[in-house]
Amino acid sequence: MNTNTHERDRVRRSENGPFLLAQVLADTLVTIGRPRQPDAREGRPAVCRRCGEAAYWHRTVHGRWILIQPGAAPCHLVPEGKRWRIAGDGTALNLGRAIPSDTCRVSHFDVCAQAGSPAAAATAL
Repeated sequence: MNTNTHERDRVRRSENGPFLLAQVLADTLVTIGRPRQPDAREGRPAVCRRCGEAAYWHRTVHGRWILIQPGAAPCHLVPEGKRWRIAGDGTALNLGRAIPSDTCRVSHFDVCAQAGSPAAAATAL
């Protein structure tokens, strides 16, 4: 029996009366084996080739990819143009100006220990 058949039978049973405990458990076991749908805001996990630190790839509004550090930083500590926000669909948006008390995300390219000076760091826009 495939998943669509299970779903159709479940709907039919709910229209006809109460569930049998055995059927509820069987339906639960079918859903337990399914992989969890990833949250788009998490991005694609990656490891920096230079320093080995964990980060996440996100697509920008312009269709390019940027490696974003995990966690958030206070906006007043991050220069304008280096502040990022992750939208609900996982897209990385450059904030530019922001309220100082707000938080933002930072590109790994800007803080990588092996990238050299921050002025030489390449940030995808």
